[in-house]
Amino acid sequence: MAIEQLNAPYGGRLVDLLVPEPRARVIREQSNDWLSWDLTSRQLCDLELLLNGAFSPLTGYLGSEDYQRVCTDARLASGLLWPIPVTLDVPEGIARQLKNASPLALRDPEGVVLAVLHVADVWQPDLDKEGELVYGTRDELHPSIEYLKKRSHKFYVAGRIEGISLPRHYDFRRYRLTPKEARGEFSTRGWTRVVGFNTRNPMHRAHYELTRRACEEHGANLFIHPIVGMTKQGDIDYPTRVRCYEAMLSHYARDTVMLGLLNLAMRMGGPREALLHAIIRKNFGCSHFIIGRDHAGPGRDREGKHFYHAHASQQFVAQHAAEIGISLICFENMVYVEELDAYVPESQVQQKMTARRVSGTEIRKRVTSGEDIPAWMSFPDVVSCLRANETRRPRRGITIFLTGLSGAGKSTIAKITAAKIVERSGRLVTVLDGDVVRKNLSSGLGFSKEDRDTNIRRIGFVAAEITKHGGIAICAPIAPYDAVRREVREAVEEWGRFLLVFVDTPLDECERRDTKGLYARARAGRITDLTGVSDPYERPRDAELQIDGIQTSADEAADQILDLLEREGCLAGA
Repeated sequence: MAIEQLNAPYGGRLVDLLVPEPRARVIREQSNDWLSWDLTSRQLCDLELLLNGAFSPLTGYLGSEDYQRVCTDARLASGLLWPIPVTLDVPEGIARQLKNASPLALRDPEGVVLAVLHVADVWQPDLDKEGELVYGTRDELHPSIEYLKKRSHKFYVAGRIEGISLPRHYDFRRYRLTPKEARGEFSTRGWTRVVGFNTRNPMHRAHYELTRRACEEHGANLFIHPIVGMTKQGDIDYPTRVRCYEAMLSHYARDTVMLGLLNLAMRMGGPREALLHAIIRKNFGCSHFIIGRDHAGPGRDREGKHFYHAHASQQFVAQHAAEIGISLICFENMVYVEELDAYVPESQVQQKMTARRVSGTEIRKRVTSGEDIPAWMSFPDVVSCLRANETRRPRRGITIFLTGLSGAGKSTIAKITAAKIVERSGRLVTVLDGDVVRKNLSSGLGFSKEDRDTNIRRIGFVAAEITKHGGIAICAPIAPYDAVRREVREAVEEWGRFLLVFVDTPLDECERRDTKGLYARARAGRITDLTGVSDPYERPRDAELQIDGIQTSADEAADQILDLLEREGCLAGA
């Protein structure tokens, strides 16, 4: 990967990967003849920040040499700081078709070409090693470890990128600033010292007091720069958060604060991610950056311990702040003191004072339960935004995805499970049976691998829409291929829960049942590409539940699924 050799690699001249329109027109015309890849949600976020310069000095996805150095040392091969691998993962089928200098068209989910990657490097990384080196763990409760183990494709590709256009956003456009636009706005306002504030949660009173004091102490203005790409599962949706930030703006002194949105896919990588956040804000033109306790931390591991200690991010960024060229602001917790009717740093609380701590978790709990939220916790107009969202918010959607051979018992289990959910909770359930979907959604498809994948993607699309709107979808296709099952998981988990259930019924038992006569016809040569006979079935390694299709009756299997739903809290409050 080429690196811009700049005197100031962070916050200096921004990398610009967008080509002039005449060249873009040529790429659009030629792209129909090229191999294409439809970017995932995470990859789409990464491409946007590569194209708009937020990831400067990167000029593309990391090649193998840079990747190895980033994993081990948090630096590129050139020696420049870079803490998190920014890579493009693709399936083996795509990787095997790529050759040196091959063009790979990068498309959004609607098929629009956003860029072309001129392939210079294709390799298969050690994903377990990447997780351990970068995130310091192999525990799958860490979101990035879960991604590497269960969702990432097995091959990485890299090379020179020519960008045609940034991904399009149609909401909150006035806040979706590129680094160049943010710098221009700072200059227009005459701001020379700017404090960047990163958040993925609604801001409460403690945040307000912390940011206000930071600006006062450093003679700076404030750039509230929340992440609205992919954050932690269970976070409040970004449209609600943006409305909360808008309400918060009026509480600062006039012309001292600005709001921008960052379409970053978070890795929840603790210290390394905090350093990435600092680099990004330097590229946006910030002179100062606030790092809080457990910045970008993913929570607790399987032993109940935090993945990173409370000050790990602050200490790590402090080691490199001078190299980046940004001033680090580390604030201790701000607490509300009743006797003073004011917020003060926790260390300044005297022994006889009554200190009250505020947290987003507590506020969210009160919003959900309808409890009173006093003004010292959060401003009333911010609380109104949260309460309005709670009124609108549907119950969390769920997709239960059963997979297994034809004759494994999936359809019967799906129907019984649906009935039991309705009985127990009263919630509406949609069953997307493989044969029914083929008849109504995929009647024109055959049984090649490509057509099977298309059929599963269609099921996944419908399931994701049902999940997004708070419903429950139970899918029961064969879904023999691991890669497309992972695609469906990713599409659904953007909106709600995805539970993969493997109905493990051996082939000989499925043949014995053979209610449709498929196996008999396949053995006679009248059917080709039948899963288990002439086409492989890839056993899931990431199933939340595995059901023994011989020892377990359909009723018992449905009970096991309901037990899983209860354990996961999926039916709570239904």
